[in-house]
Amino acid sequence: MSRILITGKTGQVGYELERSLQGLGEIIAVDRSQMDLADLDQVRDVIRRIKPTLIVNPAAYTAVDKAESEPELALRINGEAPGVMAEEAKKLGAAMIHYSTDYVFDGSKDGAYVETDPTCPVNVYGSSKLAGEKAIQATGIPHLILRTSWVYSTHGKNFLLTMLRLAQERDELSIVSDQFGAPTWSRTIADTTAHIVAQSLATADRQGWWEERSGLYHLTAQGKTSWFGFTEAIMAHTSVQKKPRVKPILARDYPVPAKRPNNSVLSSQRLINTFCSLPQWQDALKLCQD
Repeated sequence: MSRILITGKTGQVGYELERSLQGLGEIIAVDRSQMDLADLDQVRDVIRRIKPTLIVNPAAYTAVDKAESEPELALRINGEAPGVMAEEAKKLGAAMIHYSTDYVFDGSKDGAYVETDPTCPVNVYGSSKLAGEKAIQATGIPHLILRTSWVYSTHGKNFLLTMLRLAQERDELSIVSDQFGAPTWSRTIADTTAHIVAQSLATADRQGWWEERSGLYHLTAQGKTSWFGFTEAIMAHTSVQKKPRVKPILARDYPVPAKRPNNSVLSSQRLINTFCSLPQWQDALKLCQD
């Protein structure tokens, strides 16, 4: 029987993973109080005690703007800790699924980014996540690195919940209209992960399965929009009686500590061809809000 360790169980993706992965093995989900990714010795100790056959790591430092003033902490959590997990997985003969971000790119490409496009992060968060990717790859373990984007859910801190709160407080919302990406529901990420894990368990040659499929994949909802378009869609589905007016603004008119890429659109075709289909972002958002 597989033993699956899930990190960051109270986060947006971790919360959904604990539900989605049920039935695929013995699930051991931990939060920061049980495994703090800033404490690398604790990370090692927990993995050595649990002895998982699969590590699923959605835990991360995700405060993009705050990371600009805490680069060392962001790097330890997003860059060094995944490398430590991978090193421990190697000793156990375990596999690893890790989540990364669209922010490893600078946003200058015209079309959707594919996995082989050169990376060039424009902020500390993106740099720290890229370091995590490279640390896992360097160990040579069986792994899937799943880059996603614009993650939202019905709990935690995210753009969807922020907009729903502001909708009740303000008459007008000024939202950036010149940055593009694919809003991705955390449940889409978790359910897709479960589908992939189920495929790995259904094969007689698990080692061969992992050797053939290990690597980097993009996992986002299909289609694209701007933050402005995302907000309009959120307001269209919400039951708030008096909806605020949504006004488009340019990114330069909304200064924040961390620069964001103008184009965050990722092509998920490699994942779709290898594993399973993915929903349109509008369909997933409607399901999430229903």
